[in-house]
Amino acid sequence: MGLLTYLTKSSSTLKPTTLLRHLRFMSNVPENTVYGGPKPQNPHQRVTLTHLKQKHKKGDPITVVTAYDYPSAVHLDTAGIDVCLVGDSASMVVHGHDTTLPISLDEMLVHCRAVARGAKRPLLVGDLPFGTYESSSNQAVDTAVRILKEGGMDAIKLEGGSPSRITAAKAIVEAGIAVMGHVGLTPQAISVLGGFRPQGKNIASAVKVVETALALQEAGCFSVVLECVPAPVAAAATSALKIPTIGIGAGPFCSGQVLVYHDLLGMMQHPHHAKVTPKFCKQYAHVGDVINKALVEYKEEVANGSFPGPAHSPYKISETEINGFVSELQKLGLDKAAASTAAAAEKIKMSVSSNGPAND
Repeated sequence: MGLLTYLTKSSSTLKPTTLLRHLRFMSNVPENTVYGGPKPQNPHQRVTLTHLKQKHKKGDPITVVTAYDYPSAVHLDTAGIDVCLVGDSASMVVHGHDTTLPISLDEMLVHCRAVARGAKRPLLVGDLPFGTYESSSNQAVDTAVRILKEGGMDAIKLEGGSPSRITAAKAIVEAGIAVMGHVGLTPQAISVLGGFRPQGKNIASAVKVVETALALQEAGCFSVVLECVPAPVAAAATSALKIPTIGIGAGPFCSGQVLVYHDLLGMMQHPHHAKVTPKFCKQYAHVGDVINKALVEYKEEVANGSFPGPAHSPYKISETEINGFVSELQKLGLDKAAASTAAAAEKIKMSVSSNGPAND
């Protein structure tokens, strides 16, 4: 029966609600995943810019964590973190590069989509990667639009406070997209900064941090990240601004704090990651040690044959079916396979007898 014929016939016999249910079940795409942009900002379910403004007004610290995939996003969601930043630091933390420069927009979009599927409560902010917004305001707006439409983010973040970056930030805001600024150490600018160097350590540099933050505020940014600046300089910027500051290596006087998921959990034990884990980061756990221990134990149990045992071999076949299967293998001339099957069945039977039945 054709679809049109089915619908015509059904419409005369089914109740409207039943017909709608039939129509929806015809789709092979889950109903709640059809829309690919930012999720609806219900203030009772999602953190919004209004929520952040209210926290800032009351002096309540804002919590931000940088994460890059679905599992970490679920953890942030469960913990009640206010903002999830999908940072271009994925280039270093996830992809193993020495800087943030190599990551592409398409790679960032993959990370954004994964996070958007896992984090239902936090405000989602996606980084604009290096090379995707420097050429012109039009390029910046186009990239920002993709971060929202294809990445499922609620807002974007861009680095620096040069006149072109300020112009780009203003253009993105005017396009209807919320922007988070970023001053101090801006990793995308290590070519001119001479490496990952703290900023604001002398009078001129400290003044530049504050002035740049003010310029980003004037451009319409809803918040500014202050990275690797002395605490008094961060305090000055926080006091001068009417929007929240988010500190990372900037001391306790900011409106909120941000750390990378992997850093704060102490996940990275490899020398490469040890060298890129910042010294300002507090490790709230040593998850990397737990992961390493579990992997070593798994390797040992596979090597000595104790895994998988009966408890982790849950799929059963009756003795009658085994005998029939062995017979069929023999008919096919697969005597060795038949013998292996019989031996495996006997070994499992003996193991269950000695250890008790495994849970189904």
